[in-house]
Order: sequence, then C-alpha cells, then structure tokens
Amino acid sequence: MDDGGWKLPWDGGCRCGETRIRLSMPPLITMACHCTGCQTMSASAFSLSIAVPSDGFEVVAGGPVPGGLTRDQHYFCPSCKSWMYTRPKGLDWFVNVRPTMLDEHSWYAPFVETFTGEKLPWAATAAAHSYSRLPEMSEFDTLIVAFGREGARPR
Repeated sequence: MDDGGWKLPWDGGCRCGETRIRLSMPPLITMACHCTGCQTMSASAFSLSIAVPSDGFEVVAGGPVPGGLTRDQHYFCPSCKSWMYTRPKGLDWFVNVRPTMLDEHSWYAPFVETFTGEKLPWAATAAAHSYSRLPEMSEFDTLIVAFGREGARPR
C-alpha cells in the first residue's frame, strides 16, 4: 500500500521513555502556534503540532494524563511531564501530536502558523501560510489538500 511517501508507521515517546505512541496514518497538516498559551505550555516561542486522524494514533505504552489549564485536552507523560499531544474538545476526528515526541522528527516543518498576532517579535518559522488567529474551519479543507501536495515528508 502506497502511503504517499510518509514512511509510516512512526513511533515516538516522551523524554523518559515511559509513554510511547505510534502514528499509522499520514498527517493532515503540520502547524506552529504562537498563542501566549502555547508559549507558556511549551516554554518556547511557539508550540509545534502534527494533526493526525484519530484512527491513526495510539498510545502503545504508558498512560498519559490530562493536564494544562483546561485539564481535558492536553496530555502529558505522568513521569517526566512531557507535553505529548492534544485532543481538541469537540474535534474528536484528529489528534495534535507534538512532533518532537517522534523518534525521527528532523524532517518536520510547520506548513501553517497560527496566532501570529501574539507571536514574539523575533520568532519566525518557515510556514507557507500564516494567520493572525486560526484559519476559518472552511479554509482547513484547502490547507489539508495543499499540505498533502506540498508539505514536508520524512527523507
């Protein structure tokens, strides 16, 4: 079966190795979020994510726990507290995985950046598409198709 050059599945895990994940379906899109909430949670200028279909995501070892401000959508390793993934409320069809949790993530590049209105003045990404907030839901279909054609892939 042709996976479009994605070289799946991808395995990954937290910093201590207690929690392990597997991605078995191609990503929908890759993003960088500059919102102040992501800045604080990631202790960085922005957070990175890979949106994958829920059916293509599984926890294969360990038991991530919910945390963060909302305590119902952000998941962390209970041992090392690595922020591993997010399950956005009301959007059960995908999971936002932190790409640095993947064992091999050197290929990663954000295709879309969001909340640029809140970004730190010096922060820059190579994203092809920028939004001062979030794109409209109606724009995501076009972005997902464009990412399928143009997005970065593992080498």
